[in-house]
Amino acid sequence: MTHREIGYRSSFPHGRPRRLRQSGAIRSLVAEHDLKPADFIVPLFVMEGQDEKREIPSMPDYYNYTLDLLVDEVQELHDLGMRSVVLFAKVPEEKKDNKGTEAVNPDGLMQRAVREIKDAVPEMLVMTDVAMDPYSSYGHDGVVEDGKILNDASVEILTEMAISHAEAGADFVAPSDMMDGRIKAMREALEEEGYHDTGIMSYSAKYASSYYGPFRDALESAPGFGDKKTYQMDPSNVDEAIKEAQIDEQEGADIVMVKPGLPYLDVVRAVSESVNLPVSVYNVSGEYAMIKAAAQKGWLDGEQAMMEALIGFKRAGADLIATYFAKEATKRLLEVK
Repeated sequence: MTHREIGYRSSFPHGRPRRLRQSGAIRSLVAEHDLKPADFIVPLFVMEGQDEKREIPSMPDYYNYTLDLLVDEVQELHDLGMRSVVLFAKVPEEKKDNKGTEAVNPDGLMQRAVREIKDAVPEMLVMTDVAMDPYSSYGHDGVVEDGKILNDASVEILTEMAISHAEAGADFVAPSDMMDGRIKAMREALEEEGYHDTGIMSYSAKYASSYYGPFRDALESAPGFGDKKTYQMDPSNVDEAIKEAQIDEQEGADIVMVKPGLPYLDVVRAVSESVNLPVSVYNVSGEYAMIKAAAQKGWLDGEQAMMEALIGFKRAGADLIATYFAKEATKRLLEVK
């Protein structure tokens, strides 16, 4: 039996756990979890225009990129060792409507971004956000009728969106809408259209959280009325997250996600123990902004807080981490080595 099975029987002074902490070499040798650049999924925001990089006010050091500069950024990320990005498109107001028509435009911003990235950096895994809110005149993740967000009508549009992204060359579609049945609908449509190798990373447990504010600033996608509590999850629930992840696994998801991250580490653990798929976690914009703001105030060491948060996700059971800290953390990891 191992010490984990029988428990530690040694007592002080023979048993001294600090022996395994006394130098960096020893701590590294016995570390139970580690981080590497390939663990990170890098969220990237793309906007219309040319040769412009615009900082997001509520996300210090993070930017909206025009497509030409986005491609350069992806190349740099790949050169540093990161292997996956997830794309979000900032859609002009005049192109928004209640049915997300622009979302399925083969020459839309998202579709062009996928094609250009895959042409320039074919080895980079490209994931795409599949959700209606950036394209919706109401800022909701589905079709609105009489103040209600329709499920089945929304799933039809989201499925078309997923096919459009696959046609453009996306390696994974990442539905973040939380409509019921959308994973099954997307998987069946992808198979019917011959996109057998296009994966699905499902936002399986996406909570109705207050931590999304800076993201909505970045895409100008805040809901125009009400909130998203009729489709995103109640922060009180854990068993529901397990059920959602298991349903998505059965319906054909390849990766499941928990979002947000830091307030939901228990959910990450519960989901990771309940499915037979890789589990990702989204270290969301509000979590990023809190650490950045506190660091700017001098209230904590931002770099150390960043690394502590990221290893916490791995410790909780996450295999992959979508994080705005990806580039900064990778540079830190490379410096340490």
